[in-house]
Amino acid sequence: MTPLRLWCYTLAAAALIPLAASAAPTVNTLGGDTRVHLSGDLVGALTSLGVSVRASYPARLRGAQASFPIPGGELDLGTLKGEVDHAGGLTLQAGGTQVNLSSYTIDTTGATPVLTGLVKVNDSVFGRLPLFDIALVSAPVVRGLHARAGSVQLDNARLTLNADAAAALNAVFNVNAFQAGLPIGTARVQTYFYEPER
Repeated sequence: MTPLRLWCYTLAAAALIPLAASAAPTVNTLGGDTRVHLSGDLVGALTSLGVSVRASYPARLRGAQASFPIPGGELDLGTLKGEVDHAGGLTLQAGGTQVNLSSYTIDTTGATPVLTGLVKVNDSVFGRLPLFDIALVSAPVVRGLHARAGSVQLDNARLTLNADAAAALNAVFNVNAFQAGLPIGTARVQTYFYEPER
């Protein structure tokens, strides 16, 4: 069983979440955050290229630890298809070139989970791109807070650089150092969900 299928199976187990109305409702996510420990490979690559990194509010960056608040999203608990949105982002700068990656969304609606983001170059919108591919190594922990709400926590999700993001960064910074599959870091996602009134 793949990690994604295992995650879906765990979330669908009704015994873990005493939700009302239906066995697999679509729920809203609200609150919590995603915390990422940036990999040594990424930090080393950025340092060698002379690229500095800073957080854009309300994200935070302390050393190799970044955190991004979760303001909302939607998930189908039966299939785990949906999106979890994030606020803030990271800004990469080398010389006069500045790239801001922000408004992240964990998207599980496709064949494999991916984190997309809005890319801006020198404050001009480049577009929304798939930034990081996500590999799940364990199922999430689901806790029911009461009949219509709960929390989801996912640990040690592995983030790697998506091919589209690598190509865009190489083009913007005029380098070839960014390669698809570059380890970005490991992520811990913790958010709360509730079943909205129908």
